[in-house]
Amino acid sequence: MRIILFGSPGVGKGTQAKILSSKLHIPHISTGDILRKAVLERTPLGIQAEQSMTNGELVSDEIMAAIIEDKLHCKECKSGFILDGFPRTEAQAVDFDKLLKKLKIPDMYLVAISANEEELVQRLTNRRACNVCHNIFNYNEIKNRTKCPSCGAENSFYQRDDDTEEVIRRRLEIYKSTTKPVLDYYEKKGKVIPINGVAPVEEVTKNIIDAIEERTGKKITISA
Repeated sequence: MRIILFGSPGVGKGTQAKILSSKLHIPHISTGDILRKAVLERTPLGIQAEQSMTNGELVSDEIMAAIIEDKLHCKECKSGFILDGFPRTEAQAVDFDKLLKKLKIPDMYLVAISANEEELVQRLTNRRACNVCHNIFNYNEIKNRTKCPSCGAENSFYQRDDDTEEVIRRRLEIYKSTTKPVLDYYEKKGKVIPINGVAPVEEVTKNIIDAIEERTGKKITISA
């Protein structure tokens, strides 16, 4: 199974991708995670991408295409994958279709998750990252804010530059003007599966699986 998880920043793509990856036994390809890792490690790719990410802008098509092609050549992606964070422009979508054809990868569906803009702003401004393990949390849900619940590091939480309200609203504007045409592109191809993201995480997951089964006519084997 091959899925693109699509939606504006903060809509829950990353959360759903991790859950679906575990249940369906296919890898989660997060371009955001790849880029942030590259920035932290100060790789040439990371240095090129850092300024765009800090400003809430899109990383260049060339960098993104190189990342995706490299990942899709991995053996673990042969049986399927969940792509999160790409394509983000119509040009990337066109190039991605060419890449899929080149790699002889079968049909793929775009799961479009949506949510109210103000709720998205609230979600993202409440996020905090751990500067040790780099996991991201909802700050309001952390009981002991002096200790990371993942790695145990003390006083390690910080707000990422791209999670401030100013940058978030800029990212949402970029999504509406630049990324939304991607949705229109795939809708014309009949590849879009719409999902309401304003629901408990488990319910959203179930809705995604049910919708894919209905669209493809195939029963999905799920791990507990």
